[in-house]
Amino acid sequence: MNNEDIIIRLEHVSKSFGDKKVLDDINLYVKKGEFITFLGPSGCGKTTLLRLIAGFLAADSGVITMDGKDLNGVPPHQRELNTVFQRYALFPHLDVYDNIAFGLKLKKVPEDEIDRKVSKVLKLVSMNGYEDRDVNSLSGGQQQRIAIARAIVNQPKVLLLDEPLAALDLKMRKDMQIELKEMHKQLGITFIYVTHDQEEALTLSDTIVVFNEGRIQQIGTPTDIYNEPHNEFVADFIGESNILNGTMLEDRKVSFIGHDFDCVDEGFGENVPVDVVIRPEDIYIMNNTEAAQFTGKVKSCIFKGVHYEMFVDTDEGYEIMIQDYNAFEPGSVVGMLIKPQDIQVMKKSCLMNSFEGTMTSDESVSMLGGEYDCPKTEGIFKGDRVRIDVAFDRIDLLDNDQDAPVTGNVAFILYKGNHYHLTVITDSGEHVLVDTNDVWDKNDLVGVKILPEDVHITKIGS
Repeated sequence: MNNEDIIIRLEHVSKSFGDKKVLDDINLYVKKGEFITFLGPSGCGKTTLLRLIAGFLAADSGVITMDGKDLNGVPPHQRELNTVFQRYALFPHLDVYDNIAFGLKLKKVPEDEIDRKVSKVLKLVSMNGYEDRDVNSLSGGQQQRIAIARAIVNQPKVLLLDEPLAALDLKMRKDMQIELKEMHKQLGITFIYVTHDQEEALTLSDTIVVFNEGRIQQIGTPTDIYNEPHNEFVADFIGESNILNGTMLEDRKVSFIGHDFDCVDEGFGENVPVDVVIRPEDIYIMNNTEAAQFTGKVKSCIFKGVHYEMFVDTDEGYEIMIQDYNAFEPGSVVGMLIKPQDIQVMKKSCLMNSFEGTMTSDESVSMLGGEYDCPKTEGIFKGDRVRIDVAFDRIDLLDNDQDAPVTGNVAFILYKGNHYHLTVITDSGEHVLVDTNDVWDKNDLVGVKILPEDVHITKIGS
């Protein structure tokens, strides 16, 4: 990438609030004229990053540059960018014209030039003729247009938009998405957009940056993000997915849900555990079971407006989601087929839990902020630093009123066809991955129980 094509660059940017690290070593560049979207769940750090770029917050470490110039210490009003907020922040005592002209008047721009610029942006946001209207008399969509007009009238190099459509109803939001895309095309400036709405990000963006827990999970075009997710979080967060445990048997052949399938993926090795992603619209469902790769029974069928959403229990004991234009009644036996190009294989981020700890006796170890019993291991003694390996399915989660050495909160839940794969963040801030058939809700307080026979100890440095 030519440096002349880059308008904003972030290098090793981190930010904490108290003990909580909100952004962790962010590296990213934004191209001139690009529509880039920061996408992720609430609390993932995307708005904080936007506020760092705007100058409303200062990074704890790292560098943010614009056109090659370090923005450290540059106040917001001296940066060549403007921000549109979710809460429109219009001046209620000023009419539409004066709201838009406010920044120009502060800069002492000549009146005739202000008139020309205000008229131009009002036309751009389809609000010409509203100059004398009281902003409080406008609808939510109209107020948002005025907020955008006020931001772009100063001709910033970059427009920052912090969930600007979140307060609008569904139809108005869809209409404004089309208008924003058209505005971006006409203005030719860089848009940096923050949203938690996956469909909005896919509709608007040239590039999507997916965040979770203060880290970038994937950067790519909407097509790349949807069709080629890098990990299970992205696959689950962007659209609907069937995410299943599988085994890569060899190049272009993968096994999952009890069957072997041809696929297009290569380079994983042989007999390697993998995650398999199948979008529900990519599973063909039919009454003819003889032509199918596998069969099952329809569990439910719900009309979703443009398609039917069905859950099918396969003969091998897996539940999968299918979206199809045709309805298959609950209880009916169906056949299913998946084409090779519709199977997405991903490397597993890890195969088991690995923690670091300290032996507190020959048969107990301190880890995750608590103490657990463990088997006596030859050559390992009290005080030794050790690595503790525990399989996902060998950890039990207890109700918060039960006794356990460590407690934490359920942070992420992923259904994998015949079990749940959970991420629990302990009180000490460490992540524990758990496979379970029990149903938990996000943010549930749980105890983390590990039996001694399921703890595998290795001395660090041995």
